Amino acid sequence: MAHPNDNVLEILYEDNHLIAVNKRIGDIVQPDETGDPSLEEKVKEYLKDKYHKPGSVFLGVAHRIDRPVSGVVLFARTSKSLVRINEMFKDKSFRKIYWAIVKNRPEAEQGTLKHFILRNSKQNKSYAHAKQVEGSKLAILHYRLLASSDSYHLLEVNLETGRHHQIRCQLAALGCPIRGDLKYGYDRSNKDGGISLHARSISFQHPVKLEPVSIIAPPPKEKLWDVFVNCL
Repeated sequence: MAHPNDNVLEILYEDNHLIAVNKRIGDIVQPDETGDPSLEEKVKEYLKDKYHKPGSVFLGVAHRIDRPVSGVVLFARTSKSLVRINEMFKDKSFRKIYWAIVKNRPEAEQGTLKHFILRNSKQNKSYAHAKQVEGSKLAILHYRLLASSDSYHLLEVNLETGRHHQIRCQLAALGCPIRGDLKYGYDRSNKDGGISLHARSISFQHPVKLEPVSIIAPPPKEKLWDVFVNCL
């Protein structure tokens, strides 16, 4: 899935320790078997050019989001900050907010979803179970309804755990598949090949400066996203 402006990055935050980018639908965070240019490689190139760095540039991948998903992705510019960020992700001191456009309105306007998620690596898909099954992991998220149109609903999701395809899988189990997500029960694809799931923001304590940081990513420029953003 090539982009016409393949090397254009939307930088959301940058200092000597961290850099955050608004990932576009279709971009991969790290190199994979497709051989497509990755966000990691593009950010390295950006830093190399901007700061005229000879040789290779250090860049640590702090977390990933799925290829069909857009939104904020954080990288570490030093090994020290990468170690601290990894520790913060493990002890859940990051607050991660997602926006999802879904087909059906949930019965309750807000709630907490708890499932045991079992990943099927061959299918690259996860399954939500009400009770623990062998190999499953506890998945928890909190959601609330932000807005509705005639056909769609915008949910805000506060992710408590970070399981494989967690939001996609749990919202589908709720009966609210994400727009465009054929893998989890939506009936047709989006024109851009992505799904209407957006990593809206991350909030955390800066690993070096120890001050609060909140990074917000504007959703994709698309008619339906614009409608929802304008009514918030």
